[in-house]
Amino acid sequence: MRAAAYLILATLFWAGNFVVGHAAMETMQPLQLTYWRWTLAAAPLLVLAQLVERPDWRGVLRRWPILLLLSSLGMSAYTLLLYSALGHTSALNASLVTAANPALIVVLAVILLRDRPRPLGWAGIGLGLAGVLLVLTGGDINRLLTFSINKGEMLILAAITVWGLYTIIARRVDIPAITSTALQVAMAAVVLSPLALITGAGLPQTPSEGWSLAFIALFPSLGSYLLWNLALKRTTAANAGNYLNLIAVFTALITVALGQPITLPQILGGVLVISGVLLTSAGGPQRPRSSKSTSSPPSPSPAPEFRSR
Repeated sequence: MRAAAYLILATLFWAGNFVVGHAAMETMQPLQLTYWRWTLAAAPLLVLAQLVERPDWRGVLRRWPILLLLSSLGMSAYTLLLYSALGHTSALNASLVTAANPALIVVLAVILLRDRPRPLGWAGIGLGLAGVLLVLTGGDINRLLTFSINKGEMLILAAITVWGLYTIIARRVDIPAITSTALQVAMAAVVLSPLALITGAGLPQTPSEGWSLAFIALFPSLGSYLLWNLALKRTTAANAGNYLNLIAVFTALITVALGQPITLPQILGGVLVISGVLLTSAGGPQRPRSSKSTSSPPSPSPAPEFRSR
């Protein structure tokens, strides 16, 4: 029960990140929000890694090239693409498309790693793809035939592709999870600093921007990571991965609570995507399972793979 509570809260915070990130994009720039998010989260995550995992920092830092690559993909590129997408599409659409990420990871694993899913896995991939297309087109097939897909949806597709590559690479990195995350976040803050300086990505100028940044830095960036890792000490990574489907559900509930309409294509598309993810998980490749979670919390707060200890 405690693990379930941790996972529910973690996914609720990540869902809130979609909604708050979407609102923040009305007045802030993607680079500005990305830079300050990771800058504010870096030091607390490093402290958290030391308290929870007590890593051999010198040994971990010897692997800085792969950590820098992961940081560039998962922290910088993914987050920038996701925030850019939230400036052009709804939080619900973004969360629904991102929910198909596990199926996309399986496809990338087939292409890059020569994995071979079982028939049930392929059925899940097809079902998830149908759900994504339904969300992207709003039920209007002509939008697909004429390539008139919203810019935001195209950006979110690019974002989950980047995250898929990140996940496949991260599978092979045996570094304590919070430590790996903290170093990647710190590297992102350092790498993005020159760009932030050149573009004038200063601190928030209004109270609403400040509260948005505070929420994103505190709850999705710190709270969700801590809760996710605590849950993985009490349950399996596979079970935890199933809870990620709640992100789209919570996003939908928050959307309704805020008085925003939900369309029938969004509802049907979400059902297809989540059903496809469950089928894909059940029909995965027959290979030894890693102790890492390979599902991504799709949010402006993407959770790198957390390893159970």
